[in-house]
Amino acid sequence: MLSEFKRLSKIAYHHPSKIFKAVYVLLWQGPKVFRQKVRRQDILQDYNAYINTQYLKWFQKNYPSKQEFRKQQAIKFKYQPKISIITPTFNTPEKFLRDCIESVLNQSYFNWELCICDDASTNSNVKKIIKNYAKKDSRIKYIFRETNGHISEASNSALSLATGEFIAFLDHDDLLWPNALFEIVKILNKNPWLDFIYSDEDKLDEDGKIHLEPFFKPDWSPDYLRSINYITHLSVIRKLLINKVGGFRRGFEGAQDWDLFLRVSRQTSKISHISKILYSWRKSPLSSASEKSISNIKNFAFKIQKKVLEDDMVARGYKGKVISTKYLGLWRVKYNILGKPLVSIIIPTKDNFYYLNSCLELILTKTSYPNYQLIIVDGGSKDKKIWDLYKVIQKKHQKTKIIKWTQDFNFSSVCNFGERFSDGEYLLFLNDDTQIKSNDWIESMLEHAQREEVGSVGVKLLFPNNRIQHAGIVLGIAGGLVRKGVAGHPFKNFYDKKINAGYSKIVDAIRNCSAVTAACLMISKDKFRKVGGFDPKFKIAFNDVDFGLRILEKDLLNLYTPFTVLFHHESVSVGKVGEGNRDAKEFLNEVRLMHQRWGERLLRDPYYNVNLTLKNEEYTLNI
Repeated sequence: MLSEFKRLSKIAYHHPSKIFKAVYVLLWQGPKVFRQKVRRQDILQDYNAYINTQYLKWFQKNYPSKQEFRKQQAIKFKYQPKISIITPTFNTPEKFLRDCIESVLNQSYFNWELCICDDASTNSNVKKIIKNYAKKDSRIKYIFRETNGHISEASNSALSLATGEFIAFLDHDDLLWPNALFEIVKILNKNPWLDFIYSDEDKLDEDGKIHLEPFFKPDWSPDYLRSINYITHLSVIRKLLINKVGGFRRGFEGAQDWDLFLRVSRQTSKISHISKILYSWRKSPLSSASEKSISNIKNFAFKIQKKVLEDDMVARGYKGKVISTKYLGLWRVKYNILGKPLVSIIIPTKDNFYYLNSCLELILTKTSYPNYQLIIVDGGSKDKKIWDLYKVIQKKHQKTKIIKWTQDFNFSSVCNFGERFSDGEYLLFLNDDTQIKSNDWIESMLEHAQREEVGSVGVKLLFPNNRIQHAGIVLGIAGGLVRKGVAGHPFKNFYDKKINAGYSKIVDAIRNCSAVTAACLMISKDKFRKVGGFDPKFKIAFNDVDFGLRILEKDLLNLYTPFTVLFHHESVSVGKVGEGNRDAKEFLNEVRLMHQRWGERLLRDPYYNVNLTLKNEEYTLNI
C-alpha cells in the first residue's frame, strides 16, 4: 500500500484536484479498488514505462533457465532441418559482435550454420574476431567483401554461403535467445509445410544488461504489415522461397527486410507466428532500434519504406498511394475507390432526438462522398420531434427511407430489417449516438470494403472526452458482468492523443482484427448476405463479435482503419446492461451462447497475443 501512496502523492502534486477523489475512493470503495485506480493512473500517464516495469517480472519468469536449456538439448526431433543464420557485419564493436556470435553458439538446437559476410570493414578487429570463431566451430562460415556493397549486397553474399533448408536473419549487434532455433524447429515438426515463421522480440540496452520494450505481436496480419514492418525479428524463411523472389534487392537498403517479407508473402500463405520472445534488438547508435538511429535515417530509410509499399501495391494489382502518418515508420496505404457505388447508411433509432439530430446533421453537412442513402429504422418513437425531424431530413436528402420496426427491440433483427430496404451495393451500419469528425469518413471505409479479401470494416470511435472507445475488438477479454471472457475493446478509455509510442501504433495503424464494432461498420451487401447477416439470437450484445467470427469462417478479413474517426456516446440509445432494453439476464444468456458456439476460439485471438492480458482492456502484460 505504501507504494500506492507514493504514486498517489506524485499524481496529486501534478493534479491537485484528484486528491479529493482519491481519498473518497480509499474511504468508501476500499483499498482494493484504490490500488486498481492508482494502477490505472500509472498506465494512463506513461504506458511504455508501465509496460517496461511489467516486463521485468515477465522476463524473470520466462527467460529460459539452465534446466530448461538442458531439457531442450536432450530432445531429438524427428525432423532436424539445418537453419542457416545470415549476419552481415560492418565495423561492428568487438563486444557487440562477440555477444552476437556467442548467442548463436549458445543455442539449444544444434543443426545450424552461421553465415557471416563482412562488408569491407575498415576495423581490422572485425575480421580477426570472425576468423577466430570460425576456427573454434566449423559451423561458422564467412566471406569478406573487398568493396562495401551495403546491407542488401552483404546479406546476399552471406546467403551465397548458406546450405540450410531455412534462413534466419540476425543483425550483427543483436542477440538470439538460447531457445530461438529450438522453438523454430519445434513448430516445424508440427507443421513441416511452413514457409515463413516469425517470433516476438524485445530490446536490449547498449550495455546488454536490461531487457525492455517487449513487442508481443499478432499472428499473420497482412494489412498491419502494409502499415508497418511489425514482423522484423526473429524471421525464418524457407531458402527455396528466398531464392525464388531473388533475395535482397539493391536500392532498398534501410527497408530491405520489409521488402523481402512483402515479396515472400505474395508467394505463400504458409506463414506462422511463435508467441514467444526469441530475439533481442540492441539499442545502440548502430541499431535501427535506437531513437538516435531513427532520427539519423529519417530522410533516407523512410523514403525507401514508401518505395517498398508502393512497389508492393503495384505487384498486388492495386491502385492508390502511400501516405506518411504522424509516426515515423507507420504508413497509410490508401486504395483508389472504384466508381461511386451507392452506400446505404442504416441507422436504428427510437426516441433519441438530441443525438439522432446531431448525427444526421453532421452526415448531411460534412460528408464528402456524394452517393449515399439514409435508411432510418425507427423502433416505435413517440416523440413528435422525431417525426418532424424525419420530414426535414427527407426534404434535405432525397435518398432517405424511414422504416418502421414494430416488434420488440433486437439489434440484429433491426439491422437485418434495414438491409432488406437498402438499394446500395455497400451497407454502413451506424448507431444514432455517433458523430462524424471528418468529411471523407465514407471513403476511408469504402476503399477497404471494396477489396475482394475484406469483409467488415470498422473505425476508430472516441468518447466525447477524446478517450478511445473502439480501436478493434479483442476476443476473450473479461470484465463487468462477464467473468468468462467474450470480447473487449483494447485501450478503452485511454486518451487518444496521448497514446504515441510502442503498442499505440496499433491504435493508429490499419490492421486486421477478429471483429469490429457494429456501431460503425461497412460491408458489401453481397458479403453481408453470404455471411447471413447478424444473428437475431444475439439480441443486445456480441452480435458484431459473432458476425466478425463468421466472416473469418468465410476466409474473409475484418479490418480496422483509424482514418475514419467518430465520436460515440456509447449505450445512450439502448442503455447499459441492466437498463431499459438491455436486460442483464438476456445479456448473460448471450454470453453463454457465445461460449457454446465459439468455445476455445474466444480464448485465442490470432490478432492479439497470449502474453497480453485478458483480465481487462489495457493491452498490458499477462503476469
